[in-house]
Amino acid sequence: MSTNAGSRPDIQSSRLEDEDYSKNFSDIHPPLSKHEAFVEADRCYFCYDAPCTVACPTSIDIPMFIRQIAADNPKGSAKTIFEQNILGGMCARVCPTETLCEQACVREEAEGKPVKIGLLQRFATDHLLEDGDKVFKRAALTGKRVAVVGAGPAGLSCAHRLAMHGHDVVVYDAREKAGGLNEYGIAAYKSVNNFAQKEVEFLLSIGGITIENGNRLGETISLADLRQNFDAVFLGMGLAGINALRAEGEDLDGVLDAVSYIADLRQAKDLSKIAVGRKVVVIGGGMTAIDVAVQTKLLGAEEVTILYRRGKEQMNASEYEQELAQTNGVTIRHWIKPNKLIGENGKVVAIECEYTENKNGSLTGTGETLTLDADMVFKAIGQNFVAAPLNGSAEAIELDSGRIKVDENRRTSLGNVWAGGDCIAGGEDLTVAAVEDGKVAAEAINDVLSA
Repeated sequence: MSTNAGSRPDIQSSRLEDEDYSKNFSDIHPPLSKHEAFVEADRCYFCYDAPCTVACPTSIDIPMFIRQIAADNPKGSAKTIFEQNILGGMCARVCPTETLCEQACVREEAEGKPVKIGLLQRFATDHLLEDGDKVFKRAALTGKRVAVVGAGPAGLSCAHRLAMHGHDVVVYDAREKAGGLNEYGIAAYKSVNNFAQKEVEFLLSIGGITIENGNRLGETISLADLRQNFDAVFLGMGLAGINALRAEGEDLDGVLDAVSYIADLRQAKDLSKIAVGRKVVVIGGGMTAIDVAVQTKLLGAEEVTILYRRGKEQMNASEYEQELAQTNGVTIRHWIKPNKLIGENGKVVAIECEYTENKNGSLTGTGETLTLDADMVFKAIGQNFVAAPLNGSAEAIELDSGRIKVDENRRTSLGNVWAGGDCIAGGEDLTVAAVEDGKVAAEAINDVLSA
């Protein structure tokens, strides 16, 4: 790449032909046909104490649901999945199965070719969702009311399990649509045809759950009021803060937050209206970095480069996701970090970087620098929890490393408040882990309300 910091920014929309947008953002993993599902299901050994089930954060009985597919009972298979993971349809699309259940598959160990568990899970769950069958019924109504803050995976999972137990649930969410990161935060080619909302509708069909959109904790609602007006509260608001680069020029036009850009892209009715640069640089090494890098390339960027300060093995993005980026023409450069962003007339035109190394166990700069042209730079270096909205309660909620501290039942330091998902200490930044948090918390809340 050149080092010409004087090049003019070239950010615009409509870089591609209309048909290219449709092609580029089509389903990355087309669903299995019935025949393909039968063939793949037949590869499963139906292991006793199956390692794949152990590796699943929600403990889905994977051999059971695959056996049900093999027996031509996809609805029964879907029920087996949804009983443990009510967002099993989305998890079949976005879960890093290559590092969870499929990595644990005995066929992966023996042959390097695991059973395609994720695609089989999608086959089953899609079958039931398309038919619109209701597989869950509420228990006798208890008269208890629970408030859930956040309509993301953790909050929705908690709400559904509580509704099953007969409690009434009100879910408060700051955005216009429910779904959280499933709706706003994943690559558009991983979830097409408005699937996130279809799954929310399926989840709400159990009844007893009301979603109040446009309500943000600390603004239109307070934790103190929720604790007073409800029998229990679950906090699943995720991470609202964006980590700063702490680099000179961070406030230049063209230096963007990757999370917000992905959200805008996800909600766009016309992808040709999304502006993208010709020379894009993404700073970070996680899934968000991969998602924004691949999508800007698919939107028509000519050069997309990911900069990561450590090595390939240290990247949070899986090896599969890294390969996905590279096969889409994204360059990943390891052992390099940003020093400063260079601007012209208030707009970013280049980024000065420094090579890094691991020296005596510490990451340090080598002093060797490199300047890359860039008319668009994305910050994808993680998010942080904003604790300020929790203020106003008579008691302060205890934090751990900047996030909400919980016990094994996801209970906080406040007796009638539970929490789960990314906002808790130790949150794993996985949809499936957030679903499990919500489920565990709901069972704990039900135990307390039933006592």
